[in-house]
Amino acid sequence: MRPKTDPLSVLCEGDPWRKARAARAMHAAICDGATVVTAAPPDRPSRPDRPRLVPARSLAKRKLGSEEGRAALLHAIAHIELNAIDLAADMIARFSRCEEVADRRGDFIRDWSSVCDDEARHFVMVSDRLEQLGHSYGDFPAHGGLWDAALKTRGDIAARLSVAPLVLEARGLDVTPGMIDKLVQAGDTESADVLRVIYREEIGHVATGMTWLRHVAAFRQLDCRDLFRGMVVEHYDGVIRPPLNHDARHEAGLELTYYNELTLQPRI
Repeated sequence: MRPKTDPLSVLCEGDPWRKARAARAMHAAICDGATVVTAAPPDRPSRPDRPRLVPARSLAKRKLGSEEGRAALLHAIAHIELNAIDLAADMIARFSRCEEVADRRGDFIRDWSSVCDDEARHFVMVSDRLEQLGHSYGDFPAHGGLWDAALKTRGDIAARLSVAPLVLEARGLDVTPGMIDKLVQAGDTESADVLRVIYREEIGHVATGMTWLRHVAAFRQLDCRDLFRGMVVEHYDGVIRPPLNHDARHEAGLELTYYNELTLQPRI
């Protein structure tokens, strides 16, 4: 009998480091041929008591010239990566049985378990570097905007693909090179090296989102660009704000024609 694995083991684990280990174990099991079985995922994954969640607008800007500022930046990235672990696990649990991916369910699960594994590794890398700076995940406040976006897209695989990897994760491609440069200028090459690894692998995650949005669009017999734009207008409340890293987006398959008409347009 083939072994089984369940993304709920990731989503229902509240301890961040055990969550990361569960994500990596799930991916290893899938690579070894385990069958994915899961019940309906929770609307919100389990979380630790810390960090304290506050509105995004109340978070202080991070000045990277000080060690405290660099630690705050790394903490914010660790928080993003922890949410990204759950987003990838939720993608499997919530959408792997959708009719749009039924013909390639195994590929869908393998792709998103690989993303989940990457995000877990990223969380550990950033957390380890944060520890070297004398801090731990939970020491700074954070915001819950990423999972709020997940809640708004939980009913439609096209909405989730459009907003999570192709808007929110693509934003990381825009801002990370500048953060790397500022860290290097501040003499923190160790943190810059961590962000370089994350940046290269996040291009692949955006590419995975594009692959599956195209697949969903083909199933629905829709133009992929029109589907993307419609999903963003309907389900994303923020703005796509320049400057944008068109080269990295292009490398991921997210062409300018997908988002040029959406840039700086507020969503209601």
